[in-house]
Amino acid sequence: MTSAPSQTYDFASVEDCMQHLLRSIGENPDREGLADTPRRIAAMYEELFEGLGQDPVEALSVGFEESHDEMVILRDIPFYSMCEHHFLPFHGKAAVGYLPDGRIVGLSKIARALEIFARRPQVQERLTTQLAECVGDVLQARGVGVVIEAEHTCMTARGIKKPGSVMVTSVMRGLFRDDVNTRQEFLGLIRAQG
Repeated sequence: MTSAPSQTYDFASVEDCMQHLLRSIGENPDREGLADTPRRIAAMYEELFEGLGQDPVEALSVGFEESHDEMVILRDIPFYSMCEHHFLPFHGKAAVGYLPDGRIVGLSKIARALEIFARRPQVQERLTTQLAECVGDVLQARGVGVVIEAEHTCMTARGIKKPGSVMVTSVMRGLFRDDVNTRQEFLGLIRAQG
């Protein structure tokens, strides 16, 4: 499981890099439309990568002792992240399910942990694994399942240019991996329409 790195965000350096980038592509960073762009991008990156300074374990640490031992699922959680290969966004939705072993957590905490992992330079496969392992480890769950569906701008707006393509990743741990009935129940419930 990955916790928060110790780096701090260097706003001025990002702003300088953006001015250099604009010059490098043949633009004038001082012209009216671009004069404030390096600052805006530096502020945007500070927000997009705020997960680098946050700990998802802390987000899940406030839980409750509860005898409920059946599946708990939070589905259709929207998220935005940044592909580390091209620094272009990918976005989609996640479904997280777990089998409690005497401890539950507020559902907003699961969404918060996803948000922290997503707000780092990422690949979808790692994001899925990190979220599953964090939920499983912190809650000591008997099983965890995570399914993420996302559209990647690095594939839809450049390169192969296939808009509408959706990547699906899944991670199953504990009973979600070992028991086919548990896995099927989870997958059926996250597909069910409300």
